[in-house]
Amino acid sequence: MLKGIDPRITPDLMDVLMRMGHGDELAVVDSNYPAHSLETVTGRVVEMPGLDVVDTLRVILGLMPLDGFTDHGALWMERDGAGDAPDPVHQAALPVIRAALPDGAGVGSIERQAFYQKARGAFAVVRCTENRPFGCFILRMGVVF
Repeated sequence: MLKGIDPRITPDLMDVLMRMGHGDELAVVDSNYPAHSLETVTGRVVEMPGLDVVDTLRVILGLMPLDGFTDHGALWMERDGAGDAPDPVHQAALPVIRAALPDGAGVGSIERQAFYQKARGAFAVVRCTENRPFGCFILRMGVVF
């Protein structure tokens, strides 16, 4: 047991976060996402059973700094045909992400198929039990000053 660490952080999640470096990306995805069939840089899938995407983001962003040296420190998956209009799942999660962004950093959206392609370049995938569709995000690791 460690002091000061959110008990919802699994050993696998801690290991992935500690191995990431500046600019590495982490795909945080819902229960519908094909996490085990789309290969990432490490091939790792971290399961977060019992947590929705908002709680999963809170857990991760409690430890992980977001990148402020790029246009978007985080991206969210657009619903097909909706463009950058956020769904309720995005509306619930975006305040958590925005609160973790460094000054001057932004959050953006990405079309669903482009999300799948970008996620293949992610360091790893964290899959939660979110059941609202399109509840998927890419977080870009920043630096700790």
